[in-house]
Order: sequence, then structure tokens, then C-alpha cells
Amino acid sequence: MKRWRHGFGLQLAVQLALLLVPLAASAHESRPAYLALQETTPGQFSVLWRTPVLAGMRLPVILQLPDRVKNLKDPVVSELADSLVERRWVDAGPGGLAGERIQFGGLQLTITDVLVRVQMRDGTVSTTLVTPSRPWIEIAAAPGLLAVAGAYVLHGIEHILFGFDHLLFVLALILIVRSRRILLWTITAFTFAHSITLSLATLGVVHVPGPPVEAMIALSIALLACEIVRMQHGHLSLTSRWPWIVAFTFGLLHGFGFASALTEIGLPQADIPLALFSFNIGVEIGQLIFIGVVLGVLACAKRISVPAMITRGALPIANYAIGSVAAFWFIERLAGFAS
Repeated sequence: MKRWRHGFGLQLAVQLALLLVPLAASAHESRPAYLALQETTPGQFSVLWRTPVLAGMRLPVILQLPDRVKNLKDPVVSELADSLVERRWVDAGPGGLAGERIQFGGLQLTITDVLVRVQMRDGTVSTTLVTPSRPWIEIAAAPGLLAVAGAYVLHGIEHILFGFDHLLFVLALILIVRSRRILLWTITAFTFAHSITLSLATLGVVHVPGPPVEAMIALSIALLACEIVRMQHGHLSLTSRWPWIVAFTFGLLHGFGFASALTEIGLPQADIPLALFSFNIGVEIGQLIFIGVVLGVLACAKRISVPAMITRGALPIANYAIGSVAAFWFIERLAGFAS
């Protein structure tokens, strides 16, 4: 009886092991394949296609690009321990891949998925999981005008609110200009000026190296800090008399700084004017938000009774802090440029 039980148990264990073998193989096969498409120039893409390898056998899934897509050069294949990686450089024509279908032949016969990542030149990134029940993906068409405008307005707001050197320059202007009407004209002149150089630099009409521009932006903040000190000692200068002229002049310089950020984001080729205009609007909105917060804080401070000694010392402390930070940035950026 014991021998029968022992034989039955051994037989059951063997059967379970045989059942687990295909399950283990399936577990390895379930690792997803991966496709990455990155638009490098209008209509041209770099393609990375990675498929899992199981027991020396490649997963039987074939990448099928649209018929009109042509290879710019021969694909490069690399064999890794657990996958096969293929790199391509393709030309999809003037229309790109928008609205096109990419198919994965044989995927429906497996239990694995394909993770697809698409990055366009305008900076938009989409990630999709393709399953065996629907073995294809349709690349989304280019976003509409409203979507483009909204995206670049947000880019402009984010850039100015996280561009601490630009905010410090605006703060210095607020400390120099006491009249709100003149402050409005000054900020408008600054915006108009950086819009000019931003557009020229982004469109490639004018090219200025980034590191020297960043160093000069820091220097412009330090110069405004010096002007504030001169005003505190009763000296009138060009900045105190005509602040909008100084803001316009330095705004031309800051526009090149904005252009470097916009170049990193990229512009949609079909909607460049709209993207530029929207980015400028976003920068202006960000500036107005910052100015509103600063003026609000100053208004609240006036309502709070504080000792006269603190009131007299607040402006010099703020000014020297601005000048010190700007000087540090200038030396740091100059050293980086020199190296």
C-alpha cells in the first residue's frame, strides 16, 4: 500500500513538472517586445525594435512599417543574451507617420505584448501597450491648433516660473520702478524685446552660443542690483529715468536664453508661428503671475506694523542678495564657458 502511494505520488509529481514546463516557457515568452520611434528631422525617424529571445529562439513577431516608409540605410542588428535589438533609420515622407498603422505580424499567435514609445520633434511623447488581440498601433495624427497653442502656452509659463535668473531680473525691475504704470510699460518693453530675439534665434536667422548668453544674463542682473544701490544713494541714472529702455536692451539678451529652452522642446513644423506666439504668451503670463505675487507680498507687508529698522534694512538686504546671487552665477557660468 505504501509502495503504491509512493509510486502514485511520484507519478503525480512528474505530471505536474511536465505541466509546469510549458508554463515556465510561457512566462519567459510573456516578456514584452519594445518599439521606440523618435522623429529626428521632419518625416524621418530612428527606430529601435527589440524582441525577446527564448532558448536561442527569437519571438516570432515581425515589425511591419507602412509600405511608403523607406530605409535611409541598412538596419543594424545586435544579439543580446535575452533579446535581439534592431536599429533602423527611416524616411516616412513629408507627412511623417501621423495617422499611419504599424503592424506586428505574428503577435496574435503569442501571449506577449509590445510596448511602443513614440517621440515627436515637438517634444510630445506617447506610450502604448499593443496586445495580441489587437496586433497593431495607429500613430496619432498631429495635434490640432488648439492643442498646440495650449501646450506651448504651458511650456512658456513653466519656463519663466522655473527660470530663476529671469525671475530675479524681473524682481530687480520691480524694485527699481515704483510706479505701476511705468512698471507695466517696462515689463511690456522687456517682453517685446525678448520676443524678437526668441523668434529670430528659434527660426535660425540669428545664432548666438548659449554659454556666453547665460553668463551675460547673470551680468545683467548684477548691473540692475548696482543701479538699485545708486538709487538708494540718491543718484539718478538712465535706468531710473527710462527703465523701459534698459528693460528692452536686456530683454534682447534674455530672448536668446528663452530660445535655447524652446529649441530643446522643439517646434511643430506645420505650426511654427502659432507655437512661437503661444510660447511668448505663456512667458508673459508667467511674468504677470510672478509680478502679481511680488506686489501682493509687498502690499501685505505695508499693512503689517514692523519696526522702522527692519523696514529700512529690508531693501538693501534684498538688493545685496540679488547682486550676490547674480555675481555667483556670472562667475560660475563664465568659468564653465572658459573651460
